[in-house]
Amino acid sequence: MTKLLASLAAFTALTGAAAAADLPRRAAPPPVFTPVPVFTWTGFYAGFNAGYAFDASSRSNNSTFGVPAPFAVPGTTATFRNRSQDGFSGGAQIGYNVQFTPGSGVVVGIEADAQYLDFGRSRNNAFVNGAVAPGYYVTDPRGLSSLDYFGTVRGRLGYAFDRTLVYGTGGFAYGSGSADRSFGGYAGNDSFRTGYAVGGGVEFALPTESFLNFFRSSAVTFKIEGLYVNLERGNRNQGALVVNAANLVPVAYSAIGRRDDEFAVVRAGLNYKFGSY
Repeated sequence: MTKLLASLAAFTALTGAAAAADLPRRAAPPPVFTPVPVFTWTGFYAGFNAGYAFDASSRSNNSTFGVPAPFAVPGTTATFRNRSQDGFSGGAQIGYNVQFTPGSGVVVGIEADAQYLDFGRSRNNAFVNGAVAPGYYVTDPRGLSSLDYFGTVRGRLGYAFDRTLVYGTGGFAYGSGSADRSFGGYAGNDSFRTGYAVGGGVEFALPTESFLNFFRSSAVTFKIEGLYVNLERGNRNQGALVVNAANLVPVAYSAIGRRDDEFAVVRAGLNYKFGSY
């Protein structure tokens, strides 16, 4: 009897194990899907830039001017280098972009910038044939040499290829010159000028964890840009030729001048984008 019971128990255990083996196994939970974030250019940004500015005038202006008496020995002339206006440009910009389709798509925006110009360093570079009276100096009456700063407010329109943006830009420009008024023309006139700027560039979004991301922004972008700036002189077609060194007041003018002040800027910059990722 005991053997019969033991055999029955063993049979029952084997049957139960076989039945359990035939049961369907519990399916493993599906892996959690984490979507890869899509970069967007939408958002506010601010940054800084540096580059080089140079004369972009299509004219070849007379570069030799007669210095009138009593500010020089009779017959004295001053010769300035043509296209001599060039130098460092640097400043800062702020703006806002809107991208209609995340990833790749049309991007529109607006940007404002303010720039320092190093044109002033060459404003008095001239070859003088004769002698200028003590207490006076000659300056280039064409004006561009004394442009000390400029700024723009521009629209931007471009197309983004994911983290690369190619764009064109254009809008309002302004600028001003030094206290000697050689940029401004007639004595007493403000040297402030307005005009327009057009150009284009390409901008690249760097990885968020880039070592350049000092401000923990949502993105850091690097851009290369070229601008053509035209500041209209209106009817102020003259420029200071002789300036009193003691008080920086112009004392003689030349009627030879440039109606517009034209220059180009090639620059590189960094932007820090805040807001939408």
